[in-house]
Amino acid sequence: MTTILDAALTTVRAPGPAEERRHVVRAARDVFAREGWTHTTVEAVAAEAGTGPETVEHYFKDKGRLLLAVLLEGAAAVAAALTAVAEEHLAEVTDLERDLATLGRAWLTPLIAFPEHFAIVRHIGAETARLPAGVLEMWQSAGPRQTQRELARRLRGLADAGLLDVADADHAADCFVRLVVGGVVQRSFHGAVPLSDFETDALIESGVADFVRLFGPATAR
Repeated sequence: MTTILDAALTTVRAPGPAEERRHVVRAARDVFAREGWTHTTVEAVAAEAGTGPETVEHYFKDKGRLLLAVLLEGAAAVAAALTAVAEEHLAEVTDLERDLATLGRAWLTPLIAFPEHFAIVRHIGAETARLPAGVLEMWQSAGPRQTQRELARRLRGLADAGLLDVADADHAADCFVRLVVGGVVQRSFHGAVPLSDFETDALIESGVADFVRLFGPATAR
């Protein structure tokens, strides 16, 4: 006789297609983070997911689509985190340089919060020429560019409040990322090599000073 509990346990043991697909993507994320694009195989992803290659191929016709799914999921998570960071730290600015430096430190937190995603990003840097056409463009559009647009919107608000002198908010956002956090990202190899707090703070504060020289209100220059 089948009880309600038996039925519930059967449901848990037999996930639906959406849950199964997510499980495959998470397994692929872990394998891509360890092995990179070139050395990852469908068989390795299937083994990581505890399923067969035919299940992986049911959801993803080739390895390129699987990589894209992994990158888009990671990019969405990072973009959401950075959007929240920008909202929190630029909602009320009372000391421009101090608050921008605080924003810069918070902007780096995804490097720690999403280690597998940035491990894949490091692999991509070395394997760009081998990646399927269109993967990088779609990832950039969904992740870094989306995040930059959100940052630009908030920098435009600071300009409207007279705290910045910004003619092109998208350009200002790009400069902020390059000047304030770019040095830390490069020296740490996207979070692979931890930097000391002293070095991190020095790079951020130097970048903020450069950013304010470029985009601070004319009276502050």
